[in-house]
Amino acid sequence: MPIDRQKQSAAESLRKTRTFGKVRCHNPSCMGRIQPDPGIEHVKCPTCGMEYRLFWVKPTLPRIRGPVWDVNRDIAQKKFAEKEAVKKGSN
Repeated sequence: MPIDRQKQSAAESLRKTRTFGKVRCHNPSCMGRIQPDPGIEHVKCPTCGMEYRLFWVKPTLPRIRGPVWDVNRDIAQKKFAEKEAVKKGSN
């Protein structure tokens, strides 16, 4: 029986979608991909503005260590103030 070279396993088909050198934003409403410059310690999501601390496993493989709290707290407070202003304006 000949081996069908067109069929791929699940792992083989997913391999094409992998992105090395990028991280995904941890904001649940964003989830955008961020490609940081090699070696930098902080990266900011261009879509939502959240900022994260990075750890480099290899020179080409970044991982998110956690958020930069003061920047993200300011973003959250501004969004909350906007929503409160809209809420008070509609009443």
